[in-house]
Amino acid sequence: MEVRASARSIGASPRKVRLILDRLAGLSVDQSLALLRYVQSPHAKAVSKVVLSAASNAENNFDLNVDDLIIKRAFADEGPTQRRFRPRSRGRVSPILKRSSHITVILDEREA
Repeated sequence: MEVRASARSIGASPRKVRLILDRLAGLSVDQSLALLRYVQSPHAKAVSKVVLSAASNAENNFDLNVDDLIIKRAFADEGPTQRRFRPRSRGRVSPILKRSSHITVILDEREA
């Protein structure tokens, strides 16, 4: 049975979040949380919250054992982008794009 959790409009670019999420596929929940604790990225905390949320959803809503769960898929989609402008020389402007992402984690039971 698949269990999912998502976090929407996280203030991190999807490209940077995907670097973290690509490491998690196939790991158990405990292994992924241990890995995320030592990742040198400020966005690892947001990813670990989504993994914990998915594990809690599995435990409370579907009565699954957390020790038997693995991360089947983890991906980040592009969220809304805030557009800002920075003044430049000669009256010109340069755009500043503040990107956000939607993080989704899908857990599945480990096959025996």
